[in-house]
Amino acid sequence: MIAVALALVAVASAVPVTDVKPEVGLRAYVEPVKTIRSESSQQPEGPYSFSFETENGITREENGQLKEVLDEENKPQTVVVVRGAYSYTDNDGKIETINYYADETGFHAEGPSIPTGAPSRR
Repeated sequence: MIAVALALVAVASAVPVTDVKPEVGLRAYVEPVKTIRSESSQQPEGPYSFSFETENGITREENGQLKEVLDEENKPQTVVVVRGAYSYTDNDGKIETINYYADETGFHAEGPSIPTGAPSRR
């Protein structure tokens, strides 16, 4: 009887679930999302690119290139300029796409969920 009960607990705890509620102390096994496409390229001179897509519709692509800029003392410095995008399905079922780039001026992202202006002060 105890062996049957333990076997049932073991089987039940191994069942994949999608609704995990850690706030109520539930522990559950969640099946990892599978990657259905993945590509990458790295050049010895520095440029790179990669992209992937998962079975749940998440996509990402990015490329980077070296760029020579002048620093604060007007000395040449090499930086990596990155451009990319990622997409996912939001809680309302809409596909959200974020485009971004990063260079010597910092990281910059654009998309429907990214705030565009400074918050107003009262």
